[in-house]
Amino acid sequence: MGKKSSSKTTNKTVYGNTTTTNPYVTSQTTNKGTTSVFNKGTAYDAINNFVNSNMNKLLDEYLNPTLNSTSNQSKLNSYIDTLNSQTAKNLENNIINPLSSRNMVRSSQATDMYNNLAQANAGNIANYANELLANSQAQTAENLTNLLLWYMNGYNVLSDTQKQSLSTSQGNATKSQSSTSSSFDSMQMAQLALSLALKGLG
Repeated sequence: MGKKSSSKTTNKTVYGNTTTTNPYVTSQTTNKGTTSVFNKGTAYDAINNFVNSNMNKLLDEYLNPTLNSTSNQSKLNSYIDTLNSQTAKNLENNIINPLSSRNMVRSSQATDMYNNLAQANAGNIANYANELLANSQAQTAENLTNLLLWYMNGYNVLSDTQKQSLSTSQGNATKSQSSTSSSFDSMQMAQLALSLALKGLG
């Protein structure tokens, strides 16, 4: 009986191993794909880590403004220290000391002046705290916008480096072709058909 044969041709492309790097990103391409990472200790690596680690906290500060945030506490403490220091110096140098040198002020009067100053400062601090809280959400939104802009700039650099690595690897690729063939004689084909038919009946 005659034999029937079939053949199959397979084309295979093997990408060349390529490493592409710049000051911020390293991309490596092999035949299994491309991997890219930010170079440790660089600006984009720091931004990426900071955003990923602090985004939940920053979003909470935006949605729920509070004076207890790190930035607001720093601003408030700085304002209080500066206000108390400057107003106390002004009171002493411009009022109490000149009057004392002329024997025109008693200690009880000086104490009253300090108490009045403390009350005035407390009012000023309360007003500043209210303004700080009112502006906090807008400031946090601006910080978030800037952080995400820098974050996405980093990923644009990473994406471009990855494309460059893949393109270089494709240029260095090697191609090969292989063929396989198989043959059945008529008797083998008839036996195979009968076997499949019997399985179908079962």
